[in-house]
Amino acid sequence: MLHSHNYYIQSFKTAIERIPADTPDFNVVIHANKVPVGEHRGRYNAPSTSEVAVVIAGQQFDKRDIVLHSRDDNLQKISELHRSYDSLQYPLMLCRGENGYAINISQVDPIGGTPLRKTVSCMNYYCYRIMTRRNNFNTLLRYGMLTNQYLVDQYAKIESERLAYIRNNQTKLRAENYVHLQDALQANEHVNGIGQLVILPSSFTGGPRYLHEKSQDAMTYVRNYGKPDLFITATCNPNWPEIKENINTNLSPQDRYDIVNRVFHLKVQKLLHLINKSHIFGPRAVICTQ
Repeated sequence: MLHSHNYYIQSFKTAIERIPADTPDFNVVIHANKVPVGEHRGRYNAPSTSEVAVVIAGQQFDKRDIVLHSRDDNLQKISELHRSYDSLQYPLMLCRGENGYAINISQVDPIGGTPLRKTVSCMNYYCYRIMTRRNNFNTLLRYGMLTNQYLVDQYAKIESERLAYIRNNQTKLRAENYVHLQDALQANEHVNGIGQLVILPSSFTGGPRYLHEKSQDAMTYVRNYGKPDLFITATCNPNWPEIKENINTNLSPQDRYDIVNRVFHLKVQKLLHLINKSHIFGPRAVICTQ
């Protein structure tokens, strides 16, 4: 089917076609119970569930581009924001070579079908692609762990797009430049050696300024209201009926983390409602959630 309907299979070599026939076999052995000398065993516990993660290098100029080998032995580089990226990375999921996300996709009026001036963000595009709809069989959600890899890969693309926007719009962040300069001076760094600064604002979730701002907020609560009385944690049970009822019979909760996360989020919101509105612990002065 791929050779008949996928244009990219006809134009580029597959990985197995690029491997020399005389390549020796290699074995990769992973000792899950091995612990480095002097390290606590708890830091290296083997995962109890199967998860997919992405590791991104922190160097400024590292990109997640892919290199293609055409059948006429030429090399071609494709950006992760190219419309062909998804089909080239996931040929089994997009077996007909469908286009994926690209910058400046026009938003379409859902009623009239006419393009609007607004463009679709990377996050909105993939939210649309993985949405579950009635009477619509979404194959992207039926590939098990490959679906998880697809989702993790696309979120890395979403975050990469956000970072690129911040890097290319530094003039709009002038208010933070002076603060960053103060940070460098307090660290006894030479002013002339600071170079071209790229400010990562506190609005970027998970960034240093974001975490610093959250920690300062938490300390402010303690300073104004005193020590907290309760420290409440919530955990998720993959066997909750709300999760199993919304997962296909041939899939497990580990194959649909999107449903697991959504159910857990609803449970947390219900818990907060019980604390804030129903006052199950009595009247509260302030609550800090993370």
